[in-house]
Amino acid sequence: MAILGSHNPLAATFGILGNIISVMVYLAPARTFQKIYKKKSTQSFQSLPYLVALFSSSLWLFYASFDFKHSLLIITINSFGCVTEIIYILIFVKYADRDAKNLTIKLFAVMNLGCLASIVLVVRCAVDQSKRVLIIGWICDVVSVIVFASPLSVVFQVIRTKSVQFMPFCLSFSLLLNAIMWLAYGLFNKDMCVAMPNVGGLALGLLQMLLHVIYRKRGATEEVATEDAVRTIVVVMNPLGPAEVFPIAVKDEHSEGGEDDAEGKTVEANDCPL
Repeated sequence: MAILGSHNPLAATFGILGNIISVMVYLAPARTFQKIYKKKSTQSFQSLPYLVALFSSSLWLFYASFDFKHSLLIITINSFGCVTEIIYILIFVKYADRDAKNLTIKLFAVMNLGCLASIVLVVRCAVDQSKRVLIIGWICDVVSVIVFASPLSVVFQVIRTKSVQFMPFCLSFSLLLNAIMWLAYGLFNKDMCVAMPNVGGLALGLLQMLLHVIYRKRGATEEVATEDAVRTIVVVMNPLGPAEVFPIAVKDEHSEGGEDDAEGKTVEANDCPL
C-alpha cells in the first residue's frame, strides 16, 4: 500500500475511491463542451470555473510534489484534473467570441501563470525548507475556503425560494461523497491540509442533502424563474475541497433560439458525475 501514497491501508483505499469519484467529477462538464462544439459557440457559458479548477489542481500538485512517496494519489487525480481543465479551456477559447476569448487569456495569464509562478517562487526561495509543505498546504486550504462563497450562495437561494430547482440532487450527493472520501484519506494519512477543507465540504454536502429532504416536493411542483432568464448552475467540483458553483443566465424556451436554448437550461444540472 505504500506505493499508493500511504502506509495505511484505509488511507490508500479511500484515496483510490476518491480518485475514481473525482475522475467522474472532472468529466462531468463534458456535456457542456459537447454543446459548445455542436453550436460552435460558448453562448452564456463562462471560462472562470475551469480556470479556477486548473489553478486549484495546480496548487495541489505543487503541494504533493514535496512528498511524492506519500502523496501519489493526490498527484494522480490532480494531474488528470490539470489535463482535463486545460482541454476544456482550449475548447472554450477556440469557440468563444473575441471579448470572452481575450478575457479568458488574461485571466489565465494572471491566475494560472502569474499567481501560480509567484507562489512557487516565494515558497521555493523565501520559505525555510522545513516549513514549505505547511505553507503551501495552508495556501491550498485558503483557496478552498474562499470558494465556499459560491456553493453557499446556491444554498441561500434554495432557502430563499424554498425550491431545490437550482441545486440538482445528483451534484449535491457527489459533493457529499467526494468530501467523505478525501476527508477520510486525509485523516487516515494524517494529512490535515487535505482533511481540513473537506470538513467544510462534508458540512456543506450534508446541508444540501437536508435542504433536498425539506424542499424536494416543493421543487418538484413549482417553477422558480428569474425576471428575464432561467438561472442554471455550473458546478466544478474540487476533489480536495468544496465545489465551485457558478450560476449563469440561460434564455428560456420562449426566447430567441427555440428548442436548442430550452435544452440548454438543464444541461449543467444533468451533468451528473455519478
